[in-house]
Formats: sequence, structure tokens, C-alpha cells
Amino acid sequence: MRRLEEDGVITGYAAQVDPAAVGEGFEVLMHADLVAKDLPTVEAFEARVAAMPEVVELRRMFGIPDYFIRVRVKNIEHYERWLTSDIMGDVAIARMDSRLTMKLLKI
Repeated sequence: MRRLEEDGVITGYAAQVDPAAVGEGFEVLMHADLVAKDLPTVEAFEARVAAMPEVVELRRMFGIPDYFIRVRVKNIEHYERWLTSDIMGDVAIARMDSRLTMKLLKI
């Protein structure tokens, strides 16, 4: 019998945690565009945002927007505090917008 782990087909296992069960069930999807696309600006922005515990997914995109950011926090008040204190003052960001999910249909 073939062992998929040994053949490199399965590269790992992961547990799925219910965010609401641990008090972090409020998610916001953000789009962000940078002021400049030079390497130092991009690398510094990515390092800064990736290090934030509220950011659970960070993707550099082709086209518009420059970045897709998924944020998970306790509630909308927590999001507002994080947004105004950690993101809105970031000089690398030219434009950003937030998307709130009405209903989760499929994961």
C-alpha cells in the first residue's frame, strides 16, 4: 500500500479552530493599495502587517488591489481600534477599504 506522506503528496495536517469559540469570531476583509511599489516600501509594509496578530491572511495580488488582508478580531469595536491605531497611520497605504461579510455560505 502506498504511503502518501512518504511520497510527498500529503505535506502536512492542520486543525480547524472555530474562531467564535476562542473569542475572535469577527472577520473583516480588507483591500489595500500602496503609495509606492518600490521594493523597500513593499517589504517593509509586508513585514509590518504580517507581524500583526489580528492579520490572519495577507496576500500580495496581481492587479487591483495591491493587497488582500483578512483580519480576525473580537468585535467591531476591536476592529475600529486596530484600524485607527495600527493601519490608518501607515504612510505606505494610499487607499484601503473594508468588507464585512453578510453571510458565510461556504468555506
